[in-house]
Amino acid sequence: MFKEERFRQILETLSQDQKVTLKTLSKQLNVSEYTIRRDLKQLTDQGLLKAVRGGAIPNSPTPHHFSDRLTYQSEAKQEIAKKAVTLLQPGQVVVFDGGTTALAIAGILPHELNLTVVTNSFPIVNVLESHPSVDVLFAGGRLHKSAFTAIGHDTLRFFQNIRADIYFMGICSIHPTIGVTTIDYEESEVKKAIVQVSKNVVALTPHQRINTAEVFFICPTSAVHTVITDDEGKESTAELLKDSGISIL
Repeated sequence: MFKEERFRQILETLSQDQKVTLKTLSKQLNVSEYTIRRDLKQLTDQGLLKAVRGGAIPNSPTPHHFSDRLTYQSEAKQEIAKKAVTLLQPGQVVVFDGGTTALAIAGILPHELNLTVVTNSFPIVNVLESHPSVDVLFAGGRLHKSAFTAIGHDTLRFFQNIRADIYFMGICSIHPTIGVTTIDYEESEVKKAIVQVSKNVVALTPHQRINTAEVFFICPTSAVHTVITDDEGKESTAELLKDSGISIL
């Protein structure tokens, strides 16, 4: 069997089963586990999957650029945003990162809700500029052009001085054992810093990003207190994360 044909079958199996193992693929394709391991590494290098110990899992389907993410799964984001607002109480300090789902929450905050919002997102600052009851603290730094967020040393130092009641974390990928990961190193460092200063970490994610992984680590799954997902994926998410102690909304 040619390598390209093996690649095609590996990707088809991964699409159907949402994971593949070295042992299963070795039998299915009638080649050694060493060959399969090498194939998975090449497919990982091409950005087509994520090789893990003993096999592979899908990459996140999330587009990379902020403007592309704005319209991606917009209905699911609105579902998630409505659930997220129910967690808020007057007087809280709330961190919104640069995720487009966090932007959806900012857009529906009740006008009478008194909050302090801390963010590194230029779009979220723009949305909350006219909110009558929200005090906005902006974490400045270097502009991350594809995400419209502030990143870098100044941003990290700013967040290290915050103590947040809730962190609404937009995520690319969450996996029960690999944890929360993302496609961008500097973004991962900012999110990691926010997790460390937040009492309650709430992961916001359409169900397609669950059980996927990317390159840069943010935190273990155990650092997340709540996952809010769309109604379509709530049952499968609860089953996948049932031993984690995470609340699913």
